[in-house]
Amino acid sequence: MKSINEYVQKHPFIGGVIFFVTMAVVFLLGLLASSIIERRAEAVFAYAPTVKYQSWEPRNELWGQNYPRQYQSYVKTSDTSFKSFVGGSAMIDELERNPRLVVLWAGYGFAKDYNQGRGHYYAVTDVRNTLRTGGAPSPMPNTCWTCKSPDVPRMMETLGVAGFYKGTLDQLGHQIVNPIGCADCHDAATMNLRISRPALIEAWQRAGKDITQASHQEMRSLVCAQCHVEYYFNKKVHDGVQYLTFPWDSGLSCYEMESYYDQMGFSDWIHPISKAPMLKAQHPDYEIFSTGIHYERGVSCADCHMPYTSEGGQKFTDHHITSPLQYAYKSCQVCHREETGQLIKNVYDRQKKVKETKQLLEDALVHAHIEAGKAWELGATDIEMKDVLQDIRHAQWRWDFAVASHGASFHSPLETNRIMAGALNIVQDARIKLARLLAAKGFNKQVPWPDISTKEKAQHFVGLNMKKLNAEKQQFIEQTVPDWIRRAAEREKKYFTTDQFNE
Repeated sequence: MKSINEYVQKHPFIGGVIFFVTMAVVFLLGLLASSIIERRAEAVFAYAPTVKYQSWEPRNELWGQNYPRQYQSYVKTSDTSFKSFVGGSAMIDELERNPRLVVLWAGYGFAKDYNQGRGHYYAVTDVRNTLRTGGAPSPMPNTCWTCKSPDVPRMMETLGVAGFYKGTLDQLGHQIVNPIGCADCHDAATMNLRISRPALIEAWQRAGKDITQASHQEMRSLVCAQCHVEYYFNKKVHDGVQYLTFPWDSGLSCYEMESYYDQMGFSDWIHPISKAPMLKAQHPDYEIFSTGIHYERGVSCADCHMPYTSEGGQKFTDHHITSPLQYAYKSCQVCHREETGQLIKNVYDRQKKVKETKQLLEDALVHAHIEAGKAWELGATDIEMKDVLQDIRHAQWRWDFAVASHGASFHSPLETNRIMAGALNIVQDARIKLARLLAAKGFNKQVPWPDISTKEKAQHFVGLNMKKLNAEKQQFIEQTVPDWIRRAAEREKKYFTTDQFNE
């Protein structure tokens, strides 16, 4: 066998090839080494805290000085340009889009104003601006601030939990000014995920579980479940204080919560037309998610809504909390190999089917309320109406549970449609009972359908004085809110911070 030297002497060009290949390999190895060193340097720089602050620091921009990539992605929750089949990230007037909602929520704040929620960036602003919170004094309790700001755990530490829940929403308006952000989910010292709202901890304790033993993957959903859940205000716990409570004692399904509410005789309001004792579902996102295939496979909320991303060689969690469909390539397609268009079509197909059932159910519920109102007009008694009102209560609770949940038709389309199909059966039973009762009262024809073709007409039908409500809100926004912002700015100037972390 000839040596390499002999080959080179016989074929001089081989020497040149070997030389250039060697130089190329050395060059590439140099690039690799340089990249590794650079990335390690970036890692040290990216996560070297430069600002020190208190454990309940509510200002997201201050956390952002230590974690700029996460903060910069969080700020993107201010972007309202994304649109999807069911909505998107822009504010949409749901009452204008669907005036039947005004009748379904007649007598309750949602009949005044109900908009599709925007990103976390707008959490405080949207609470201030909605007609549901009124002016000063507000018709709503301080409890309504609970999920809207990292100022909340700060105030709970100062006032105590029950003390925070006490009083009306306007009393702490100058304290609650920073939108949902870092301190809601992270420990300031370790950056570990933590639960900052007591209602979730208390619900686990009543179930005999210790939430501090939850795994990191579980926490990537539980920090969301602090707020994206069904809840109610329990006035029996602390002498009339509207104490925020999760109705999970019997289970997380809408049927188990319905039974929980029935057993304690709880209702959110009495419907002024049907006189049914109603339940208002809030946003049972975690509960419906827990019935879906992604939950069963161990997928967390953050896996889809806050997927990992890379920038400058750094891998981090994207804090632009949004629909997975906006960035399907780094959320859905991490696991699913279908093309983006096909994935989105699959989601929309399921959502369209759920919407069909939803529309049928809403029509039946509006009919039931109006027909019940006619029965009362004709002299129906409480005993005659008892079963009818229970049916309306249960049917609308199930409808509300399904539609109030963000992304229910994606998280668990089968369960969502099953809930609404059951509700449709219940409300039709109520209408059959009402038809018999109306006939017994001498009314044997169809109850007239009111003109609720627009939000304005529907609100007039249920007796809302929108001119007065809008004027009160405008005065509140122009006079009260600027004072809150001024007082908050003066207070935050006194907060402890240091420019150098090691001072």
